[in-house]
Amino acid sequence: MQNQRVFLAALVLVLCLPCISFAAKYVGSAACGECHETEHGRFMQYSKKAKSWESIAVMAPKLTKAEQEECYECHTTGYRKGGFVSFEETPEFADVGCETCHGPGAAHAEAGEASLIQRKPDPKECVVCHSAARVNDFGFKPLIASGAH
Repeated sequence: MQNQRVFLAALVLVLCLPCISFAAKYVGSAACGECHETEHGRFMQYSKKAKSWESIAVMAPKLTKAEQEECYECHTTGYRKGGFVSFEETPEFADVGCETCHGPGAAHAEAGEASLIQRKPDPKECVVCHSAARVNDFGFKPLIASGAH
């Protein structure tokens, strides 16, 4: 009887766990710009990443919904992680923003504590989008080789 209760409790936990969100919260690049004005301004002015949604908008008529969703992983902020859901629901995450490289920023923005954000992104994390396959498919320079992020 005790084993059945333990099994039942474990089953309930496993079934309910996906319903509980443990993900850190995203705030969007505009919130970052409130304290990091210079960096935010430079990123918005010079980075192609800050306008990455334009690539999806241009390609969308040629893509199925599933193909468009594949683009979201690299052309939005926090897709499937508590950030971007859709352009209509979460337009503030419809581009590659600060939190794509530095991680979700709500705790950092609220407390102002530097340890609550990834100040220097690990270039190894860049390969999620800047993989060898994507470098070849889309013809851009691999970031690991250039040392940039």
